[in-house]
Amino acid sequence: MRIVFMGTPEFAVPALEGLVSGGYDIAAVYTQPDRAAGRGRVLEEPPVKKTALKLGLQVLQPANLKSAGTQTQLADLKPDAIVVAAFGQILPPSVLAVPPFGCINIHPSLLPKYRGVAPVPAAILNGDEFTGVSIMLLDKGVDTGPVLNSVTYHILPEDTAGILLEKLSHVGAQLLLDTLPKWFRKEIQPQPQNNIGASYTKMLTKEAGEIDWKLPAVDIWRRVRAYQPWPGCYTHWQGRQLKILEAVPLVGLAANEPGTVVAVKQGGAAFGIRCGDGVLGVLKVQLEGKKAIAAEDFVRGQQKIIGAVLG
Repeated sequence: MRIVFMGTPEFAVPALEGLVSGGYDIAAVYTQPDRAAGRGRVLEEPPVKKTALKLGLQVLQPANLKSAGTQTQLADLKPDAIVVAAFGQILPPSVLAVPPFGCINIHPSLLPKYRGVAPVPAAILNGDEFTGVSIMLLDKGVDTGPVLNSVTYHILPEDTAGILLEKLSHVGAQLLLDTLPKWFRKEIQPQPQNNIGASYTKMLTKEAGEIDWKLPAVDIWRRVRAYQPWPGCYTHWQGRQLKILEAVPLVGLAANEPGTVVAVKQGGAAFGIRCGDGVLGVLKVQLEGKKAIAAEDFVRGQQKIIGAVLG
């Protein structure tokens, strides 16, 4: 079968590599244009582009898929299916109609739960024990198409959004390879989603990472994990941003004003921060302009933080 692949970040790389190793004919790889990144604003190639070039595949980077020329070029590739994994662009109806076996998307949640752009952070934020991956057909809606296959995956207490997404990228790649042959043999009956149980996620913002210490420690702990690696969870101390990179919720400690730093030796934490309910034990931090370090080393060099009120 002839496939056009559309994807951009690291999440999409295992699926592309799996298709190639599985012997599929990759007509072309579509990915987002190179973007300026870092302090030097140097153009950086998307991870999928780097992988595709190493594999000797044709790479196309249109700004969007709406132009007639781009759509004609795509149709001329004559793909049997288009496989999509975190491409970053909405496929217009004219593109959805190109391949006879449809546009097949890898989505890191158990649809219809957590449609949209941030399903993995949402699962951690809500304290879910399980998430998963869905292989679905794209339609004109946002993650509303029928599901071809899905698999459930256990969320570990130490999983951050970055770690969990990396795990799901491999789970999704294998699920795709398990699903495609059956789909091409017409052995799968697409299952419509139940819109009554649907939920949607939104794009994360930098502001979402600022910690409100009036929240329960468990909620803040989930945010620390859900917003890692981006936008990160942060507070302020002495006019500088202090990122909380690793933490653990603690209970049974004396009450203080929310945001107060207390000395603790519990759950591996070197210090704690009083929350609306409980204490957030801190394991790893990064002070603005400094490298990330263990909380124990941070306290050793910044002893005045004990007793301070963060915010």
